[in-house]
Amino acid sequence: MPRRGSNPAEIGADKNGADPNADKIAAAKPRRRQSRAAAEAGARDTAGLSAIPGISEPGVTPELRHAVAGLAAERDRLREELAKARTRIASLERLADEDSLTPVANRRAFVRQLTRMIAFTHRYGVPASVVYFDVNNMKQINDSHGHPAGDAALRHIATVLRDNIRSSDIAGRLGGDEFGVILAQTDEEQAHQKAAALAEAIAERPLRWNDFTIPVTAAYGVHAFSGSDDPQQAIEAADRAMYQQKRAASQTGA
Repeated sequence: MPRRGSNPAEIGADKNGADPNADKIAAAKPRRRQSRAAAEAGARDTAGLSAIPGISEPGVTPELRHAVAGLAAERDRLREELAKARTRIASLERLADEDSLTPVANRRAFVRQLTRMIAFTHRYGVPASVVYFDVNNMKQINDSHGHPAGDAALRHIATVLRDNIRSSDIAGRLGGDEFGVILAQTDEEQAHQKAAALAEAIAERPLRWNDFTIPVTAAYGVHAFSGSDDPQQAIEAADRAMYQQKRAASQTGA
């Protein structure tokens, strides 16, 4: 029995003034909100029951309303789960296409996009090209500054390529220190101009690593493909063009 003069609001509180039922009340609130949401969803769905042939408003029993409300709540839950699953799938697909080290597509995704671009070229007769980049002096960077610096150089180059192409173009890492760029609706002459601009952008942005400034450059080769090309053949043709450019540069001392 409460003592005389006590505040009714304090009845049931412990010595520290805390209500021992507070946790139960807090836990019950989400359930009440869910119940209200289910009831509202059920009300929306049961509102049209009388429009179903053979069912009149007096014939809509409380049991039927309750059953429809439960089905409506389950439908909403399944929709939410489906939306979450689609988001997870999209995230996994994105991860499966990204290179594990650099912020561009991996080889598998790059070849898939190249296959689509070749098919597009064949169907609509528009030009397109692939550029093959090979990082110069990668071994010296690893030997002089360590493999973490080499990894940083690869990420640096990938970022430069990604930031200097159109949204319709695709940059990818083909393996090791080799990168590729697919240039949509770009003929051979335009592709050479773009490849030279990308190589210049790489050279103009040296890597800042700890207290060092590391020059980074890349050789490139271009192949303008037609609809009859095979993706691997197109990559190999651009690779051969890159080695030809590299040999020519070494002979001229450039």
